[in-house]
Amino acid sequence: MLLTALFGVSELAGCGAHQSGGPAGQGTPEVGVVTLKTAPVTLTTELPGRTSPFEISEVRPQVGGIIIARPFTEGAQVRAGQVLYQIDPAPFRAAYNQARAQLASAQANVLSLQLKAERYADLVRINAVSKQDYDDALAAARQAAAAVDQQRAAAETAHINLGWATIAAPISGRVGVSGVTKGALVTPGQSAALTIIQRLDPIYVDVTQSSGDLLKLRRALAAGQLNSGGPATATVSLKLEDGSTYPLQGKLQFTDVTVDPSTGAVTLRALFPNPRGLLLPGMFVRAVVAEGVATNGLLAPQQGVSRDEKGLPVALVVDATGHAQQRQVQTDGAVGNQWLIRGGLAPGDRLIVEGLQNVKPGDAVHAVPTQLMLTR
Repeated sequence: MLLTALFGVSELAGCGAHQSGGPAGQGTPEVGVVTLKTAPVTLTTELPGRTSPFEISEVRPQVGGIIIARPFTEGAQVRAGQVLYQIDPAPFRAAYNQARAQLASAQANVLSLQLKAERYADLVRINAVSKQDYDDALAAARQAAAAVDQQRAAAETAHINLGWATIAAPISGRVGVSGVTKGALVTPGQSAALTIIQRLDPIYVDVTQSSGDLLKLRRALAAGQLNSGGPATATVSLKLEDGSTYPLQGKLQFTDVTVDPSTGAVTLRALFPNPRGLLLPGMFVRAVVAEGVATNGLLAPQQGVSRDEKGLPVALVVDATGHAQQRQVQTDGAVGNQWLIRGGLAPGDRLIVEGLQNVKPGDAVHAVPTQLMLTR
């Protein structure tokens, strides 16, 4: 009986000792933190746009006639000066020959009248001819000289028309579909183009940006928050319609000076190399434009910034005493998988990025540095 009582007492004592230790696993929660620091940050914006040719020429005839040849392949690359169409040159050659003959006749006539005027000048001094006869001879010589100039201009015009009978490519580029075939009749200044040539290397990309965003950018530049090397150094990259990235970078050429009243946007034009002809006119693209550099930019991982019940961005940081403190955060947009911080956080803050579900503001925490895959 005594042994049984002692055994029971020892069991109760053991249970009491176990209960006094409290539940296992409780204590200061461990959180992963990232220490914030400043660094130069290139600010970019993604804008919709379309491609357009660097040069474009609508080929039209300057003279009328019958097309007798079309020595080019549709869709091929042509060079400036290459013959595209040949209009029957016979009537223009005949007109040119006639104009040259009339010029020769006028030149022969002016020589005779000039010599007559010179002889009358000598005779009028000795009163061998009347002053009126001399004036008439001088006027006739001058009229003949003017006729020579007229015939020379007519011959030059006829020669130009003869040259226009051969229609050459005004620019180098890719030629499109031909609007006429051999045997077609064309007229000078016709509304329908014979064909269109487009230079696609390099190629323009026209994108639009809201005037509000442009004003915000300029205010940041004026305040010294951003550095910019100017349009000549602004780089642009492209995302194509299928989601792929165009392998070559472009340069921002200029920003339009007019705001479209219907959209409230301005047009930015970038120039891209296109050696393989991957970019075609009219393609929809998204341009990523480098607008400036924040020399002391402060970036915070996006997973460390959440929203409160009012929808405002907040973050938890570990203070000097090892407690979690909540901060309201102001951001200036995303840079990769990070936020560019405008206010609420400072360099040296230890931002909690892991274990957020286990802590609330004011809790004591055990901060452990963590490494994240951060992109820009």
